[in-house]
Amino acid sequence: MNTVLITGCSSGFGLDTARYFLDRGWTVIATMRTPREDLLPPSDRLRILPLDVTDAGSIARAVAAAGPFDVLVNNAGVGQMSPLEGVSMDKIRELFETNTLGVIAMTQAVLPQFRERGSGVIVNVTSGVTFQPLPLMSIYTASKAAVNAFSESVALELAPLGVRVRIVIPGRAPETPFGDNARARMGLNIPEPYQALAAQMMGRFQAGGDITTSRDVSEAVWRAATDPACPMRLPAGADAVARAAAV
Repeated sequence: MNTVLITGCSSGFGLDTARYFLDRGWTVIATMRTPREDLLPPSDRLRILPLDVTDAGSIARAVAAAGPFDVLVNNAGVGQMSPLEGVSMDKIRELFETNTLGVIAMTQAVLPQFRERGSGVIVNVTSGVTFQPLPLMSIYTASKAAVNAFSESVALELAPLGVRVRIVIPGRAPETPFGDNARARMGLNIPEPYQALAAQMMGRFQAGGDITTSRDVSEAVWRAATDPACPMRLPAGADAVARAAAV
């Protein structure tokens, strides 16, 4: 029986991906900063573990408690929408700690067992903003573009060891709380010269058009985990697919 460890399972993509793998007979290790037993249906194939990807001790404890597993899904992340001038360097570092360094740290933590076994898959969930530059998204985009570059490079050194690395790139997903969380992180400190642009961008995000659903992402993660022939970059959602085709 195959086992997957997924980070960031308290909501959104991570929660739906955990359900998706459970429904297909996998053992799922669902991790979240504050574990909740009521989010997923009870199953003898489900384990819920605490994990903060910004904390080295938390990572070590989670990986040790998980035991052997076949697939790591690096899904945990935080959003941010702010002009560069309106955000502190502390907040920027905080974002990179989760979105970028957290992915690198988790990948590094699982490599010994994958390398020794000669198999394993790492799926890194990034963002469709890396296909198209957007104002007020420079910091968030940089944190996700760094993961794309990291994934493509580390994949080359891990392939000879039998370990696959793939990237799932979701588009805009208004059904998830991710956008609300990103807006909350903006705070109220938008410098006056950027307020009109911020209002324009908020309207753009709330407008209609193609979107990405959590199920789009779950299906893409499943393919990345189970299909050795899938491409390195796998867009998830109609808008992400369209953006990828336009690049």
